[in-house]
Amino acid sequence: MTHYVTRTLIVDDEPIARRILREELELFPEVEVAGEAGNGWEALQKIAEIRPDLVFLDLQMPEMTGLEVVRHLTVPGLPVVVFVTAFDQHAIQAFEAGAIDYLLKPVDGARLHRAVDRARRLRNQLVGIAHTMAKTASFSEAPNGSGSQKILGRNGDDYHLLDPDEILAFCKEGEVVWIMTAKQKFLAGKSLQTLQKRLGEGQFRRVQRNVIVNVDHVRKMCPLTGQRWRITLSNSSQVIVSTHEAHAIRQILQW
Repeated sequence: MTHYVTRTLIVDDEPIARRILREELELFPEVEVAGEAGNGWEALQKIAEIRPDLVFLDLQMPEMTGLEVVRHLTVPGLPVVVFVTAFDQHAIQAFEAGAIDYLLKPVDGARLHRAVDRARRLRNQLVGIAHTMAKTASFSEAPNGSGSQKILGRNGDDYHLLDPDEILAFCKEGEVVWIMTAKQKFLAGKSLQTLQKRLGEGQFRRVQRNVIVNVDHVRKMCPLTGQRWRITLSNSSQVIVSTHEAHAIRQILQW
């Protein structure tokens, strides 16, 4: 059986970090380290020259960050990107930019193995994912929630393309936005504000600062005070509508 070799580029402004990651990757028989880059501009040049399948890209670099590198990518056959960072609070930014994974420094060997394995498994889907990455979007857009779009959600090591109809709500907890379906939750790769803008004002309505609900999954609305309501969704989850967003109730009643 012929094994596909994953051509890989390492991008980091610290030579020691590049060397350590190279030594770890050289333990993988299916990985070929095709090159290294020490800054963002060099990374863009190397990506255009060697056309790697996979790029391990440091987020925090002087002059051009890893996020800016991704936004400058224009070459055909865009690579899979795994961001490497010393700060886990950058995880949401990484997924917003289209990365399939992110690793924390110092990189753990087992965690690196999972990232490489995920990159190889997802390679057959890279046309859509790379297009998404280049546009720094986490789902294929359709105007005003027309239903033809797919929304990308993460559950553990797996990524799921979700239909808007199966989504009950988007809920923000701290800096993380969750996608709620009838049976489980998925990590979203976009802010609540961005989701609201791209979903439009049709099927999805913002009912409080941290929650957007799917109107089609609203099963009951109970008034609590003059301007506050309790909404019950199809999975029996309940959401309190804030006074500021009370107009959403009128919109739902007219839906």
